[in-house]
Amino acid sequence: MRVSLNWLKEFIDIPTTDVAELTHAFDMLGHAVEEVEHFDVEWTDVVIGKVLRIEAHPNADNIRVTRVDIGDGEDHQIICGAWNFEEGAVVPVSVPGAVLPGGFEIGSRAIRGVESHGMICSERELGLGELHEGIMVLDGAAPIGEPFESILDLPDVVFDLEVTSNRPDVMGMVGVARELAAWFDVPLRQPEIALATVPGTPALKVSISAPDGCNRFVAREIRDVNIGPSPLWLTERLRKAGIRAISNIVDVSNYVMIELGHPMHAFDADAIAGERLDVRWGIDGDELETLDGSVRRLGGEDLVIADDVGPTSLAAVMGGARSEVRDSTHRVIMEAASWDPPTVMYTSRRHDLRSEASARFERGVDPNLALDANTRACQLLLEVGGGSVLEDVIDVVANPAVPARIDLSLRDVTRLLGDRFTLEGCGRLLRRLELGVEVGADLLHVTIPTNRPDLAMPADLVEEIARLADFDTFDESVPTGPAGGLLVEQRRSRAVHETMRGAGLSQAINLPFVSEEELAAFSDGGEVTGVVTVRNPLREDQSKLRQSLLPALLRRLRENRNRGSEAVALFETGRVFYARPWADDDRVPEQPLRLAAAIVGPFGVSRIGEKAEGADVNTALALVDLLAWSLGIDIQREQAHAHGYHPTRTASLRVGGRVVGYAGELHPDLADTFELGARVAAVELDLDPLLDEQPKVEMAPVSTFPHVDFDLSFEIGMDVAAGAVASATSEVSPLVERVSIFDDYQDDAAGLRAVAIRYRLRAPDRTLEAGEISTIRGEMIEAAATRGAILRGAEG
Repeated sequence: MRVSLNWLKEFIDIPTTDVAELTHAFDMLGHAVEEVEHFDVEWTDVVIGKVLRIEAHPNADNIRVTRVDIGDGEDHQIICGAWNFEEGAVVPVSVPGAVLPGGFEIGSRAIRGVESHGMICSERELGLGELHEGIMVLDGAAPIGEPFESILDLPDVVFDLEVTSNRPDVMGMVGVARELAAWFDVPLRQPEIALATVPGTPALKVSISAPDGCNRFVAREIRDVNIGPSPLWLTERLRKAGIRAISNIVDVSNYVMIELGHPMHAFDADAIAGERLDVRWGIDGDELETLDGSVRRLGGEDLVIADDVGPTSLAAVMGGARSEVRDSTHRVIMEAASWDPPTVMYTSRRHDLRSEASARFERGVDPNLALDANTRACQLLLEVGGGSVLEDVIDVVANPAVPARIDLSLRDVTRLLGDRFTLEGCGRLLRRLELGVEVGADLLHVTIPTNRPDLAMPADLVEEIARLADFDTFDESVPTGPAGGLLVEQRRSRAVHETMRGAGLSQAINLPFVSEEELAAFSDGGEVTGVVTVRNPLREDQSKLRQSLLPALLRRLRENRNRGSEAVALFETGRVFYARPWADDDRVPEQPLRLAAAIVGPFGVSRIGEKAEGADVNTALALVDLLAWSLGIDIQREQAHAHGYHPTRTASLRVGGRVVGYAGELHPDLADTFELGARVAAVELDLDPLLDEQPKVEMAPVSTFPHVDFDLSFEIGMDVAAGAVASATSEVSPLVERVSIFDDYQDDAAGLRAVAIRYRLRAPDRTLEAGEISTIRGEMIEAAATRGAILRGAEG
């Protein structure tokens, strides 16, 4: 938002014109100054003159000889090539000796044998615009002989403000002035809006068929308008605002948009088919040629203003060429409407069409400003374009806007800002922002005008108080407030990440998009079900949402191996997706939180001078054990088959009897598919059961009685998991304190394995007797037999 200091002075008496002080004020108010531009007089000796006589040049057909009065009692002969003025025109004249922008010096010289003393100037020659085909014709009331800059708002300073998306009220000069008036505690003057009308009712009928897109539609009819250039004061203000002057009617609508912050649009009333406008959603197949000359195809998501023929405007974004105001227009419909901000934002981005109007409407322009903005525009149009405004106004309200009300306690303020404030003092500060304030016994009852949609809760009012109190005046202190802290899930989630990093893994963050082949790699039997498909994928080969974190991790392993890294250890936490309603929110797909890890190459502790052992199933299981220990949770495991994993080197992971994931080695074929060329340790499990709060650990007394250690060696088949045998034998008695597999010998020729397991028994209250130990040993041998394990050396 470009803000002219001279224009601001119409609304407030600013106590300073110091640029640094004003910049500080804007910054403290939350409207950062991005740039300051100075507009100065860039010429010398340019005066206001009046053309007294025009004659033909005796030696040239395309130029004329003029006699000009510049207020010194003499007629000055000036030759001019422009033809857009007649005798009596008031014009800017650079006299001999004048210097124009760019260092161009004016003198007296002969042109085709006729003396010319000075030059009549165009906009471009004075640096006031781009028009150069004709000279500037000024208001006939301009004082002859006075310096030309005397009728301009020069010098001036323009502040380019960054306006946040929640402050539509600051997208107009009055809104900016209101902010400064509150800061400096000076009165705010509103523009004087007074409209002279003539009896009459517009023939136009307006309806709103899309009330979810349009809140209000205000329109007036102006007849016998004279379309032409705007006066200099108006075009100058638009120039400083960064807007090019077009014609008086367009310039007036832009002027009011900058002044009040409410965009408008002018229709050629005679170009509206059927004398009817309807705000509706677009229909597939609709087309509209907008004012920029582009033909746009519309659909059901576009909000349009339509007549009996079809769309005539892209609502809130840009008007249509079919009903635009032309030089031949004499009857105008001036429209000011209130639109739904998200709809405007979506339409603007969908059509890649940003405009000054859409930039304001997508922030949320005050619906109750529409009538005043329309009246102000009609008032100015009568001044610069003549005509007459019909008395009756069209005002269709679909969604009435009423002021909100917020109760603010002093505790809300002091808790955040300190004890320097009183209830009455807070009320005075808020009234400076034109908020309605009633002081109660212990509350402020604050009425929020509809131009401040950003004020929705007490904390917002506290921020307003802080802004006006000047953030720089607050002491450095820690605000008081209720004690907080991390949730149980947050603490345990951090523990998961710290454990993974502490074990030597690096965290990866991957996009959730995968190919169908990668989905199938970790799906049961390779059949993929419940897949969520992306409607507009970034790449066709990544058009599905993942059901496992491992495919992306394996891609990262491959990339690092291809770049020369022998050992790579990565983990990731993230969500996977299934095409079924989510229990937490049935509007979106189910998306459980997962943890996955993938390790390839040497990993872990190594001896001096030697490499660490390559990652394998033991690496994956050790990682699970470390995670269980750090979280204080029991993760049970047993041999299992899982798609994508090695058939005999994989364990299912259980928490509370529920399978939460798998750990083991990647299937060799899949490792080859990802070009990894070595064993890959892989873990993936649901995080939610691990993040739940666990029951407190109950400590048991340490037994002071001696323990008994013994070993059993079993013969098992190649397809029997040693862990399953150890698990079955350890469950026969509560006296089993420790179980460990210390040898696993494979006889490939015989198709058998010899597994040696060491047991420790201990009683909490006595020394074990030999018979008791023998009984437990026998029960262990029987339990092992149920898993296909036979004690080595036993008969039969």
